[in-house]
Amino acid sequence: MTNTDLDIFPESAVPPAAAVLRRNFSDTVLSSLATLGRALRMGCQAARIGVTDAVQMRFKTRETLTQAWFLIKVTAIPSVLMAIPFGVIVSTQVGNIVSQLGADSMIGAAGGLGVIKQGAPLATAMMLGGAGSAAIASDLGAQTIREEVDAMRVMGIDPVQRLVVPRIAAMMLVAPLLNILIVAVGIVSGFAVAVTALGVTPGSYWQSFGAFTSTLDVWVSLIKALIFGFLVVVIACQRGLEARGGPRGVADGVNAAVVMSVATVTVLNTAITQVVTMFFPVRMA
Repeated sequence: MTNTDLDIFPESAVPPAAAVLRRNFSDTVLSSLATLGRALRMGCQAARIGVTDAVQMRFKTRETLTQAWFLIKVTAIPSVLMAIPFGVIVSTQVGNIVSQLGADSMIGAAGGLGVIKQGAPLATAMMLGGAGSAAIASDLGAQTIREEVDAMRVMGIDPVQRLVVPRIAAMMLVAPLLNILIVAVGIVSGFAVAVTALGVTPGSYWQSFGAFTSTLDVWVSLIKALIFGFLVVVIACQRGLEARGGPRGVADGVNAAVVMSVATVTVLNTAITQVVTMFFPVRMA
């Protein structure tokens, strides 16, 4: 490089790679937090509107049931297919470790707690955040780019009340049902593996399962599923209503909804697990 080139492109004009990466990372994090903040604000607004509509007996029950049935159709079978290998993997891995310690009877407790406290809520969130949020974001995004949402605003119809509230209510209805389905399938599949492949007697499996699994664990699992479902649906609705730029914008909104849902649920699950473990440690029921 000659002196002329150095004068045209001084070293100070070229930012170092570390600075570029740091700036891009900061912009991405701040943008994601801002998007999550807008989604939560819309979720609070939708919750307030939903409670008001329920009190005034004008809640859109039919639309809610329609959306709930749609979510069940797109998530029920994949949830079962996910729950079976999950229960098998938990029982196999835990069984191999516990067998080396000579405590085969504890496989039921370890496998059951793993499925109820961690596996079922996360699997529910993944299903709802994958198939459910993608369907919601694409539906609302298509309505947004076709200017149907703007037409609602012109006619004095609140899009949050008309579109968001029924979907949130449907997700709150489907999330615990899906969680219970995954718990049942995961425990049964884990039991089958423990009895047939690991040589555990059915009586000892269910005895250890009942000794360490309490009603509180089931309630925590259901509450986590409700929280995850709420986050998933508000993020999907927010990304769908903010879609811009035609079909490409809808695709970007769907992708962002899925990624943000999974990331948010994963981080929140870690925080909830730490809090629950701190105040309610595992003990014999």
